[in-house]
Amino acid sequence: MKQFLKLLQWTLNAAVFFTLFAFALNNQHEAKVYFFFGTQWRSPMVLIVLIAFAMGMIVGVLGMVPRWWRQKQAANTAQAAQASQTPNTQNQPQNVGAVPTPSEASHGT
Repeated sequence: MKQFLKLLQWTLNAAVFFTLFAFALNNQHEAKVYFFFGTQWRSPMVLIVLIAFAMGMIVGVLGMVPRWWRQKQAANTAQAAQASQTPNTQNQPQNVGAVPTPSEASHGT
């Protein structure tokens, strides 16, 4: 079953790659991007689409960073609070080799 899933994953990855590769080959003509004050940029359309996608990814990740920081900070404070509430059993002495009390001692009668 694992081999089938790996084969399926490779097949889907190959399909996505070849679809994007065909898109890039079909969109090699030059396109213009107009900016402010009459400036323009000429480049192959596939490059313009790739740059727009990358910029969108960057803006999305940067928009999520404050939430990640807040969640990490909340997790750290919750972990510190939990650690301070749990009793510390590492420093407590163990009753290893202790002499049993008379009630605990078995009388072989």
